[in-house]
Amino acid sequence: MHSIRTRQIIGCLIGITLLVAPSLAQQVDGTWVLTVELDIGGGGDATFVLTVEDGEISGTYTGALGEDIPVSGRVTEEGVRFSFDSEAGEVVYEGKIEGNTMEGACEYGQLGSGTFKGERRE
Repeated sequence: MHSIRTRQIIGCLIGITLLVAPSLAQQVDGTWVLTVELDIGGGGDATFVLTVEDGEISGTYTGALGEDIPVSGRVTEEGVRFSFDSEAGEVVYEGKIEGNTMEGACEYGQLGSGTFKGERRE
């Protein structure tokens, strides 16, 4: 059985952790350079400028499929999901953020599926 003092210390540590740890929404905001590798071969770098408001992601994509293409999505319990429309079809990214890195799976419409990994740039 834990003493009252032990429970107070544990409660304080949990509270400090919640105050210090940035929310996932705060972790999403910024410019991300993500390297994409498609299953069929090929890929490249994609740059996303993302912001989050009330769990909704908005921003732009710049890469092989165009420049400043509008992006939308949401923060989920598992991480993030965002997408944009291109000539190849809908492009969808689903991934997790840990600090300044993001990685996960992507679907590039007619171009097929793949994976991505990258970092937030300052």
